[in-house]
Amino acid sequence: MGVPQASGKSEIFEAVLRFMPDWVQVTVLGLVLLAVLVSLGVKLKRKLAYRRAVREGRPMHAAAQYGQGRGADYLGSYAPQTRQDGTTP
Repeated sequence: MGVPQASGKSEIFEAVLRFMPDWVQVTVLGLVLLAVLVSLGVKLKRKLAYRRAVREGRPMHAAAQYGQGRGADYLGSYAPQTRQDGTTP
């Protein structure tokens, strides 16, 4: 079939890097890698904290539960009022 083509974003990223000196390329790639690793670490930390809380039976704030709901689900008194027919204005 052939080699799959890279996405447009990766082609732009590579084109920008080609015009930079080597030391800038290494620095940028290092920073991107660091950002990816930090985001994975934060996700893992949150997931582990959630599992520990569930295992220990600690109550958790509804908005803080891992993988549950969206921000709009926790508007409380600021949520749009529903009509009697079930729709929101």
